[in-house]
Amino acid sequence: MSEHLFHIPVMGTGHSIDSPIRVGPYGIDSVISIVDDLLVEKIRKYYCDKFDYDYTNISRNAEDGRARRITAYLDTVQEIVQEKFSDIRNQPFFEKNDKSKYFEMLPDSSTLKEKYNKLTNTEKGSLRDRLAVELSRLMKPGSIDVNIMAKVDKLNYTKDDIPMSDEFSDASAALRGYARSKVSSSLILSAGFNPRLYNYITEFKDFYRDKAGAIKKRIILKVSDFRSALIQGKYLAKKGLEVFEYRIESGLNCGGHAFPSDGHLLPSLLREFREKKDQLVKAVQPLVEDYYEKHAGGFSEDWEITEPRLTVQGGIGVSGEAERLLKDFGMDATGWGSPFLLVPEATTVDKPTRRLLKNAGEKQLYLSGVSPLGVPFNNVRNTGSEQWHQERIEKGKPGSPCPKGFLKSNTEFTEQPICTASTQYQLLKLDQIARSEMAEEEKEQKREKVLNKACLCDHLGNGALINLGILAEHRAPQSICPGPNLAYYDGEYTLRQMVDHIYGCIDSIATEGRPHMFAKEITLYVDYVEELAEQPDDPVNIKKLKKIQTNLEEGMEYCLEIAQDTPYQDENLASIPETVSRQRERLTTILDRLEGRVAVEA
Repeated sequence: MSEHLFHIPVMGTGHSIDSPIRVGPYGIDSVISIVDDLLVEKIRKYYCDKFDYDYTNISRNAEDGRARRITAYLDTVQEIVQEKFSDIRNQPFFEKNDKSKYFEMLPDSSTLKEKYNKLTNTEKGSLRDRLAVELSRLMKPGSIDVNIMAKVDKLNYTKDDIPMSDEFSDASAALRGYARSKVSSSLILSAGFNPRLYNYITEFKDFYRDKAGAIKKRIILKVSDFRSALIQGKYLAKKGLEVFEYRIESGLNCGGHAFPSDGHLLPSLLREFREKKDQLVKAVQPLVEDYYEKHAGGFSEDWEITEPRLTVQGGIGVSGEAERLLKDFGMDATGWGSPFLLVPEATTVDKPTRRLLKNAGEKQLYLSGVSPLGVPFNNVRNTGSEQWHQERIEKGKPGSPCPKGFLKSNTEFTEQPICTASTQYQLLKLDQIARSEMAEEEKEQKREKVLNKACLCDHLGNGALINLGILAEHRAPQSICPGPNLAYYDGEYTLRQMVDHIYGCIDSIATEGRPHMFAKEITLYVDYVEELAEQPDDPVNIKKLKKIQTNLEEGMEYCLEIAQDTPYQDENLASIPETVSRQRERLTTILDRLEGRVAVEA
């Protein structure tokens, strides 16, 4: 387990694609997306060339190619991380080098940091030599974790259009690729519950305890509420699979795809996890032990049983907010994503896009409808992808040729699924709209929604290819998915600067006046309510809005209680009461207006 109190979450398909290579040698955990196996193969070739490793291409049409490409890449990453880490570990102490950087970036609470400080204060001699040997031995690289969006699980076909078996679906093949790799790390399952995929995990022994009770590949569930965590944890436990960590994420104050709840604010969710944490062991552990008794020769009394870790991510921006999450809510660690998009040492972002992010304010960062999945997607205005799509619209060729097809899911016009961001779909849909009898204003609204879809599965990886010099900028439209929190960072930072900022070792690098993460989330949810309220009136939508309002009101009350506490370092608790007052009034106005409109129409 890492000595650090934070991890770097997955960011798009490409922006954290090689983050373990960049930060893993310093003991920092980070997460790779393995959605795009074609991107993974290009990055593997780049690094094999760079480190003079043997490379044999795994072609697009190779048998079980998706799984094999993922395995090959992860094994390459493992080899590189270990090589770079060994180089650091073998460096001498008492010099300004990467070894001193490794230890100095650790949090003060780390036992390793304490030993390092003791070493630096010890005079030359046999004791110092023994301390140095011990410290070097205790060093560990960061974990090479991977992310699979569980429900992005397209079924595939042979060249002859014959459906392939379930094990060749996108998510199952990605899982197999990870399971067969050499890495010992964590699999993060996100974006919903997929029983077919969860059942497939049982095929791989690395997810189970060995004779010594160790698990080589751990399971982390990204969850949005306690009920979901418990249901999924029990489902896996019945199969003998243990959840190492529940990773709680804000529904809206995050990067990438957003999964808004029914108005349940993050503080309320965290309070429930804190109060019911013991259930995640009491309700789950007996199921695990029962499985081992029936299927694996018993659960040894010598095996260590640990509570699952609880971590949180989404909009954390200053050290004081992280400290509150760790101390007041009992979280074991925090996830810091979007700020690392401005750290070239940690992420692969092309220079034009990084410049765009540095200059982006609140109005440039927005929740968009560009995702073909039909899920809200955090975006920034004026990306290369946006410009590319607009140019195609103006030429009468909207949409994308769909070079990868990972997000194919629509069967409105075709027997086999196609992507709503594809040229094929958009031309068919635009023609349908044109021939319909709806009013011109309504037609225009529907056309806008169709043309808004973007080719994410290709464009989200292009920034990495440009950054590494694999593709030229003009040949690779770039998309990126920062969270709203990025509006409060306006520079480019070193890894050391960002880590010191996270631990409060330097003056905050977030811009002055940044609202508290809890205050920002309240505003984002009222924005979401306003958007829902503008949709066509129907009883289901109105009922949902009332439910969201109730939950938001309860959450805001709890935020006001938190605001009365003594703030931690750089924590802007004063922004919470101001935000609650303003957003309560706004929420009431939105719903009163909606009810008035419904009454008139009735």
